[in-house]
Amino acid sequence: MSEAGGGRGCGSSVPQRAPWSLVAATAAFCLVSATSVWTAGAAPMSREERQKLGNQVLEMFDHAYGNYMEHAYPADELMPLTCRGRVRGQEPSRGDVDDALGKFSLTLIDSLDTLVVLNKTKEFEDAVRKVLRDVNLDNDVVVSVFETNIRVLGGLLGGHSLAIMLKEKGEYMQWYNDELLQMAKQLGYKLLPAFNTTSGLPYPRINLKFGIRKPEARTGTETDTCTACAGTLILEFAALSRFTGATIFEEYARKALDFLWEKRQRSSNLVGVTINIHTGDWVRKDSGVGAGIDSYYEYLLKAYVLLGDDSFLERFNTHYDAIMRYISQPPLLLDVHIHKPMLNARTWMDALLAFFPGLQVLKGDIRPAIETHEMLYQVIKKHNFLPEAFTTDFRVHWAQHPLRPEFAESTYFLYKATGDPYYLEVGKTLIENLNKYARVPCGFAAMKDVRTGSHEDRMDSFFLAEMFKYLYLLFADKEDIIFDIEDYIFTTEAHLLPLWLSTTNQSISKKNTTSEYTELDDSNFDWTCPNTQILFPNDPLYAQSIREPLKNVVDKSCPRGIIRVEESFRSGAKPPLRARDFMATNPEHLEILKKMGAASSIDAEDGLRFMQEMIELSSQQQKEQQLPPRAVQIVSHPFFGRVVLTAGPAQFGLDLSKHKETRGFVASSKPYNGCSELTNPEAVMGKIALIQRGQCMFAEKARNIQNAGAIGGIVIDDNEGSSSDTAPLFQMAGDGKDTDDIKIPMLFLFSKEGSIILDAIREYEEVEVLLSDKAKDRDPEMENEEQPSSENDSQSAEQITSSSQEVDLVDQGSPEESSLNSQPESLSPADTDNAASVSPSEQISNPMENHETTSLDGECTDLDNQLQEQSETEEDSNPNVSWGKKVQPIDSILADWNEDIEAFEMMEKDEL
Repeated sequence: MSEAGGGRGCGSSVPQRAPWSLVAATAAFCLVSATSVWTAGAAPMSREERQKLGNQVLEMFDHAYGNYMEHAYPADELMPLTCRGRVRGQEPSRGDVDDALGKFSLTLIDSLDTLVVLNKTKEFEDAVRKVLRDVNLDNDVVVSVFETNIRVLGGLLGGHSLAIMLKEKGEYMQWYNDELLQMAKQLGYKLLPAFNTTSGLPYPRINLKFGIRKPEARTGTETDTCTACAGTLILEFAALSRFTGATIFEEYARKALDFLWEKRQRSSNLVGVTINIHTGDWVRKDSGVGAGIDSYYEYLLKAYVLLGDDSFLERFNTHYDAIMRYISQPPLLLDVHIHKPMLNARTWMDALLAFFPGLQVLKGDIRPAIETHEMLYQVIKKHNFLPEAFTTDFRVHWAQHPLRPEFAESTYFLYKATGDPYYLEVGKTLIENLNKYARVPCGFAAMKDVRTGSHEDRMDSFFLAEMFKYLYLLFADKEDIIFDIEDYIFTTEAHLLPLWLSTTNQSISKKNTTSEYTELDDSNFDWTCPNTQILFPNDPLYAQSIREPLKNVVDKSCPRGIIRVEESFRSGAKPPLRARDFMATNPEHLEILKKMGAASSIDAEDGLRFMQEMIELSSQQQKEQQLPPRAVQIVSHPFFGRVVLTAGPAQFGLDLSKHKETRGFVASSKPYNGCSELTNPEAVMGKIALIQRGQCMFAEKARNIQNAGAIGGIVIDDNEGSSSDTAPLFQMAGDGKDTDDIKIPMLFLFSKEGSIILDAIREYEEVEVLLSDKAKDRDPEMENEEQPSSENDSQSAEQITSSSQEVDLVDQGSPEESSLNSQPESLSPADTDNAASVSPSEQISNPMENHETTSLDGECTDLDNQLQEQSETEEDSNPNVSWGKKVQPIDSILADWNEDIEAFEMMEKDEL
């Protein structure tokens, strides 16, 4: 994102339809003015140290880019652990994440404009020659329309933008004659068939050679796409139209944006995560600012910046008002339901929302940007990197980290907006962590698990396209960059597009399709680049005062301990009480309940909303049955049932608590991940199949092994070293579809427990297990009949058993105790542990299910239990406690409220 994209101007100094050059200049002045406020009151980092850090970034880029060119090029990406290139079809499939790879030297194209930003103009010229000589865009490969647009089309356009800039300067690229632009135009035409739908929303995938829906295309049958996938096209497509004069690209991208806008939920002004490209029906009705939606909002604001069309700004402001009303709960950003926006859709956040503070800077809403950024930084300081997903109580939900750049992006923009040297220190931490934990001899490796520091053999192209660009710009002075960065806007992949495109080839009809809006507070529209005296009230410690309450938010506080909303409301008024925050032992909350409906129609509306939330939450709690752990018992020689492994249950398949246990020999499936039709059905027929976690949904694995004739399945965690004695119970959920067709039992074992079975297979070949709801007593007769054939067998069994501390011996405790040795803290919704390897629609789990989590700092104190115990103690010790301080049973409260709902609804209807 470019800091030139602030908006209409400081305060109201820029006219409604001012030329964009004036808007851009004024927006840039806003940020410079904000910076000047800060530097007056904070000790800046010395120029020498900033230069040193900038040079470190250059060296890190050389290490990553050099190893890609040496070991991987012309492959799409580098595999830094094995020092070779990743070529589509030559490596095991990683699912949807491979859709970014099109055999078009992805990393080289994605890195083009980074080379210029880092002042590596000679390398840039060499890279452009390689692209023109070697890259083929006519491959028989099915690719993601979204990824190909932002990475390849955006990379070619960014390279072209800076190539013509360098040519104008007269030293480099004198031979260049728009060759990159011609390649971009060729690619643009290859993507256009994806838009052949009645809605104008593009198919999510396309074959570069054969297009859509031809037999040889192997795509075109999809019905759904994510909102970001369809709504993150306008910058690249409009730039292609403005550069070439071919208006068709901008027209198609505008049509897709118009359709998404028309399909927004009208009462909440929110959009869902996935949408049917033919009917326009929302498939996933969650709404947030993370995966699946993120860059849709970003491109609405930036389309206004680049194209000067007011309708895009009006749409963005309408959505932003809804985001701040429903999703923003500073410092958290939590998904909600588009039809019931007062109810949270899930209890965790994904790493992609880290871009949002940077977007808020461009919007001019600095305070919540500082709050969310600080919360994210506290999580990073705890685990060195931002986990792919983490819960509202700051536990790790998905432990991977593919070296995402969004947090560095927001850090850069907050520094540009405030000038606060604190953000330079944040950037320094990012550099240190990358070098210390992610750097390997052949580049930088993604983190497989931020908790253990284990690596994954991947270095995505966006790491070079974005991370080094933002980190270098963070520490660079204006004279360190060979061109004026203020003249460009960043795409979502950090590619640079010149702002002068706003006045070039303006043949697109600027029809304002923004016809319906909710009535908004006018101040919301003033917050686009406001006067810095409003943002920073002459207090150089302003940002520090916002960050200070959040310093210990991860280490010492549960979310209910965060004073989050009162200070975030600019009006100064307290926010309405939300059902998810209500504590029956809190006197203030009880007082608020008494007042609901008594003071005004606004209070009545809050009361109605609160009652509806409470009733729904109560209903959900009754429906959400946390399944107890199950048992995997090794019953074959030489174990004879002595080894019992704690297993996680599944929300689908045969319920072992209601049916007889399943007993059988185990066999590994091929492929081991079980994500496609098994190639060894004869090996698993009539047996219990072993499959590895990852790359597809649990239900898909179950169907594949069931079709192969397996009588049961055991999923083994792919997180090496994970164990039930250190992690909460894991519960496997379905795929959001009907799973009644799955008839076999499915259980989950962490890596450590799973290795016991795998080790036993290697030692004895034939291993028989019992899947049950609890461990069964050993059969002494069988043990006497089948004595170990040798002393070595007994010793091997002992070694395998002793290799894991969590193994339970049935004769040392009751079956019930052995099957419940790990109490669940929370549950996991689906096998989407690698967020980058599934589509955005798959990443968002069933919002009402609990999730697998791992504590970031031990157990978070349960404030509700503490307060409840304290209240009971006080009441027991003081018989004269007044009735007003007693806790009324929640069932009684709900019953009273149910009687009043009809009246409240009538009151609300009258008010509306």
